[in-house]
Amino acid sequence: MGFSDTDWTAIWLTLRLASTVTVLLLLIGTPIAWWLAKSRSRWKGPVGALVAMPLVLPPSVLGFYLLLAMGPGGPIGQLTQALGLGILSFTFWGLVIASLFYSLPFVVQPIQNAIEALGERPLEVAATLRAGPWDRFFTVVVPQARPGFISAAILGFAHTVGEFGVILMIGGNIPGETRVVSVQIYDYVEMLEYDRAHWLAGAMLLFSFAVLLGLYLFRQRRSRAGIGVGA
Repeated sequence: MGFSDTDWTAIWLTLRLASTVTVLLLLIGTPIAWWLAKSRSRWKGPVGALVAMPLVLPPSVLGFYLLLAMGPGGPIGQLTQALGLGILSFTFWGLVIASLFYSLPFVVQPIQNAIEALGERPLEVAATLRAGPWDRFFTVVVPQARPGFISAAILGFAHTVGEFGVILMIGGNIPGETRVVSVQIYDYVEMLEYDRAHWLAGAMLLFSFAVLLGLYLFRQRRSRAGIGVGA
């Protein structure tokens, strides 16, 4: 049977969403992970719990509150309207914002663990060589914690691809705009088109297995090399 044009549109939209979210999460999550790894502030615990909350919070709950926040009376909705962007609910960029919140811990935690595993000694040595803060970060932290960044990118991308509850709450089911693969499968099941659902669901199973296998082999290789991946 193969994939229909609608399936390919959903696949492309899913990959576009996951790629956009992964890049943004690496930019946003890295300073958060750095602060959590290095800070001794009393706010470290609450901030860490807030970042990790999507791990235990039902997607429908997160999606509901994000929907309110993005609505006309919500803080995000008021901000986007003031900027002339309109309401982001039921748009691609609304999905991006929702996915940033939902996938944040999958990016922050591997990077945080990698930075913590690095310790202070390499940074102290670099400081004695008169390396500035940015120098130390890009020439010491990034290369040494690279496995953590790789794990974060893989997990963030894969988790975004597999989202459903938050996506459905924020984006609804608009073809070409918010209908990603997980929603497309849901549609097929509702219409009792199980053959088409099998094709997409099977592709998702293979993708998930490939991602997890690749991550496992990557970590195993780093472990054999005697270098912790920090994730």
